[in-house]
Amino acid sequence: MRDYLETLYEGYGQRFAVDKLLHEVRTEHQHLVIFENARMGRVMALDGVIQTTEADEFIYHEMLTHVPLFAHGLPRRVLIIGGGDGGILREVAKHREVEHITMVEIDGTVVEMCKEFLPNHSQGAFDDPRLNLVIDDGMHFVATTQDKFDVIISDSTDPIGPGEVLFSENFYQACRRCLNDGGILVTQNGTPFMQLGEVQTTAQRMNGLFPDWHFYQAAVPTYIGGAMTFAWGACNVESRKLPLETLRQRYAGSSIVTRYYNPEIHVGAFALPQYVLQAIRKPSND
Repeated sequence: MRDYLETLYEGYGQRFAVDKLLHEVRTEHQHLVIFENARMGRVMALDGVIQTTEADEFIYHEMLTHVPLFAHGLPRRVLIIGGGDGGILREVAKHREVEHITMVEIDGTVVEMCKEFLPNHSQGAFDDPRLNLVIDDGMHFVATTQDKFDVIISDSTDPIGPGEVLFSENFYQACRRCLNDGGILVTQNGTPFMQLGEVQTTAQRMNGLFPDWHFYQAAVPTYIGGAMTFAWGACNVESRKLPLETLRQRYAGSSIVTRYYNPEIHVGAFALPQYVLQAIRKPSND
């Protein structure tokens, strides 16, 4: 294998030079490849779709984690759905006030392979005593658990294959049921320029389910098609509109060192382009 061609979109994609193939396996659920690339470092792909690279993973993982956790202010219990590479877990574990982390990953092989071949993603976080790692289908877990959480982070693959159910109405409803008062759900939601239909579908499913729902964005080079959107569902309408000064105090007080996230980025990320606002039927001043 000299090149890896991503196949997520018809007629448009990206090519990675495979400098060294580290691992290739067909797991119980999907086809997994991990290889080295001179520009992006180690790269993992599942079923023909690039999932993460060492070079830019920090952008995605910081934004999917720190935006809801700092917005919440005092998250004690966090649920991660997916996230087998350990990047979200690493960032959640930086928050000292978090007492318990449950991580539900459908594919145990992904966790084991990422521990071995992408150790920089988790940086030892799988050994955190606060972690309860559950190998299970995320939809099944949220539908059946009696536990409640302050923040739920869905770090799923795209809405194809095993990840498809994590974009369903049943999934959002089950997550809402699992949230404590003041809780927040965030989910990976694709690049709106290429996947505007998915954004619209999520908007319809979040509307009426959460007192406040919206999207926020970050530009992650690996996820081609422009900025990436994250869906936001909050039980408290104030969570999204915190004063910048409050976020600055929480960020400074945490002593967490970030490479992408900061309070200004946090506030600005919720400003959406007009075509996205029109698609989800929201005014720009919401």
